[in-house]
Order: sequence, then C-alpha cells, then structure tokens
Amino acid sequence: MIELRKITLENWEECLSLEVSDEQKNFVASNIYSIAQSYVHLTNDNTPPFSYAIYYNDVMVGYTLYFYSAADKDDPADEDCYYICRFMIDKRYQGNGYGKQGMLKILEHIKTFPYGKTEIAVLSYEPENTVAKSLYESLGFVETGEIDNGELVAKLIL
Repeated sequence: MIELRKITLENWEECLSLEVSDEQKNFVASNIYSIAQSYVHLTNDNTPPFSYAIYYNDVMVGYTLYFYSAADKDDPADEDCYYICRFMIDKRYQGNGYGKQGMLKILEHIKTFPYGKTEIAVLSYEPENTVAKSLYESLGFVETGEIDNGELVAKLIL
C-alpha cells in the first residue's frame, strides 16, 4: 500500500539517497534541493510546504513536495491552487506502478484541502519527459499552454 509520510529526523537522510536514473536527472531537482526549498518556504511563506516521502509498505520509494498557492490578487487570470512542484520515484522502484499510485495518494491528500480550498492542482514538467506527460494525462491533467521556466504547465480540476 502506498502512503505519504512527513520528512522527519528519522527518514530525511534516506530520502536524500533516493535518485532518478541518469536519463531523468534533467527532469527533476534532487531531493536535497527540494528539502532545502521546503525549509526556505517553511521559514518565509504564509503557507506550509507539504514535503513527504512516498512509501510502499515500509519501503521509501519516492518523494514529493507541494504547496498551496493563493492567487495573485493583481492578476485576474490567477487562481488559488495546489502546486505540485516535485515528484519522483527512485530508479530502483520505477516500473512498478508506484508513480501512478503515489500521484493518486498526493491528489487524495490535496482533496482534503489541508491548507485552503481550491478546485485546481497544477504541476509542470519538461517537454521531453514523455513518461511524466503520459502519467499526468492518464490522471486527468491537461496542458494549459503556459510554459514556466521551460516546463509545460498542466492543471487538474479537482
């Protein structure tokens, strides 16, 4: 069974050791970068980061980081959303369905609206990352036509 567990004093070093294959390293930031990013958000933002290890039974197989993002009041096109900025499954565990199960668990958590109510989840991915694109499309994410730092933006109506 897939579950999300907070990054803690007991598991953070194990999380740092997770990595994607060499071919995927240009598609996702390292977990050390992501955990540092979550700390910076935690100490500087009004919204807490959701930084979780992804476990299959008691084995850590991946990592995710997402935030609640309130709409920019000066931009009428901007909307409140949960932004999934990091999602990875360790290279040793890919190809077992953990990616899809993990993303479903993330969406299940987001739908509890742990920080704020919204109807949208957003993520982005490198255009060359066809595996990610296929996974996200299978879950209902639709590309918006926007590009953020060279990545395609997709959103899901919750």
